[in-house]
Amino acid sequence: MENGCKSSLFFSVSCLFVLTQLLSWVTAMEFLVFGPSDPIVAELGGEAILPCSVFPAMSVENMEELRWFRTRFSEAVLVYRDQEEQKEGQMPGYLQRTSLVKDHFHQGKAAVRIQDVQASDSGIYICHFKQGVFYEEAILELKVAAMGSVPEVYIKGPEDGGVSVVCLTSGWYPKPQVHWTDSRGENLSASSETHLENAEGLFSTETSLVVRDSSVGNVTCSIFNPILGQEKAMAMFIPEPFFPQASPWKPAFLVTLTMMGLLVLGTSYLLRREHSARLKAQQEWGSLQREKDELQKTKEDALRTTSTLREELDGRKAAYNAAWRKAQLYADWRKEHFQAWTFTLDPASAHHTLAISQDRMSVTRKYTTMCLDDLFSVIGTGGISSGRYYWEVKLTKREGSKWILGVCREGVDRKDFYFESPAKGFWTVGQSSSGYWAYIDSGRASLSIRQAPQSVGVFVDYTEGDISFYNMSDMSHIFSFHEASFSGTVYPYFRIKSGNVSMIISSMACVSEGEREEQEEGREGEESQFLPPCRNTLLP
Repeated sequence: MENGCKSSLFFSVSCLFVLTQLLSWVTAMEFLVFGPSDPIVAELGGEAILPCSVFPAMSVENMEELRWFRTRFSEAVLVYRDQEEQKEGQMPGYLQRTSLVKDHFHQGKAAVRIQDVQASDSGIYICHFKQGVFYEEAILELKVAAMGSVPEVYIKGPEDGGVSVVCLTSGWYPKPQVHWTDSRGENLSASSETHLENAEGLFSTETSLVVRDSSVGNVTCSIFNPILGQEKAMAMFIPEPFFPQASPWKPAFLVTLTMMGLLVLGTSYLLRREHSARLKAQQEWGSLQREKDELQKTKEDALRTTSTLREELDGRKAAYNAAWRKAQLYADWRKEHFQAWTFTLDPASAHHTLAISQDRMSVTRKYTTMCLDDLFSVIGTGGISSGRYYWEVKLTKREGSKWILGVCREGVDRKDFYFESPAKGFWTVGQSSSGYWAYIDSGRASLSIRQAPQSVGVFVDYTEGDISFYNMSDMSHIFSFHEASFSGTVYPYFRIKSGNVSMIISSMACVSEGEREEQEEGREGEESQFLPPCRNTLLP
């Protein structure tokens, strides 16, 4: 009896010990998982870090599984199992873009690094930590943002009793907020606003504003990214002569015409009632005579209207001529203030892969094979150190080609790898595989081109420090560098990065064949700078 009691007591103590060890083991495996409480913000094309940590702090290196996924468990962004990353089950969109940050594994912290962040990466993520039968999860939010291009603002023309101003920008994420303000900083209501999303999820915005108050002066278009809290803005000055002027003769003309019509109708009614029987033939003749008189009057009115419109157009042109430096419209009117610049291409300044024509008026690439650099540039022979001049460059076979043109300061470095910018002495625009650009100090500014230019006009106002580019195909403004820092002489600049494009100088003065032979005989044995032979140009 005594031995049975001792055996029962020993069994009970053993069971209690095993149960205590099991409970302590289960308790030791419990933990909590935490992620950042605020959303994680990443710029488009950059990288994002999605961190999670356990509490109490313990090493997570030997945990059974670490998993980051989207809305469903099977949509894995990254899986860490058996002490290595697992590619099986990973979403295709995250292959080769994710990696595990293990620097703080011993402190219970782990994170996923996402490279080349895309707009589709924005949203909710869940990190899942598992050890044995126990697991915990935490929720994270990633917000992706991208700053787009500097807005392009231009005057569209008269509309609804005022002047229509249009603002264009692209490359924003998420959809940006657009604001118009006047020179006093007061908000203006837009007349229209359109947002378009491209295949990469980036937004392009076009908004317009009708300004009816001629005293407003400047209007500013501001594009704001609500996630980054940053904005880009561009101002436009509206000269007062661009506002439509009321014509006092129109109401008087309408009143006079109405009264004459009523008088003619009344007279006709009385004549028909009194002489309907006897004077039918005379009435027909009178009717024909009145129609002739009305046609003559209509013709005279049309001539007066045409004369008035011509006077109004001349007035607007005169107003433009008075303020042409502040306006960016009408390339054909702007040429009245500039002198055609005479120059040819300098073969000595050309890269060895460029082919200069015999008349030194055009440049192409000799071959399109791969080269160690793309510094295929050439400059003009004539430099500008004062005054206002312009020239035109015709572009052929430009589809799929990359080119840059404009002006450069004398003595700029074109031997080593370089990027055009005003700080380095370049004021240029050009075309790449992704569109048209202006090359500014902060990088590249995207250009909105309504019609692909077949000819580009370059206008240099040395005194005012202004360099403007125009699309001579539709006479529209492309871009302007205002208050450029000139020092010394500037030269025409041309660069062909790739493709079969040809750049042809088409705004030069010319000489006859006889004069050209005299120039060459007089400069025999010298490296001369001569004018090209006469040929048809694009200028009138």
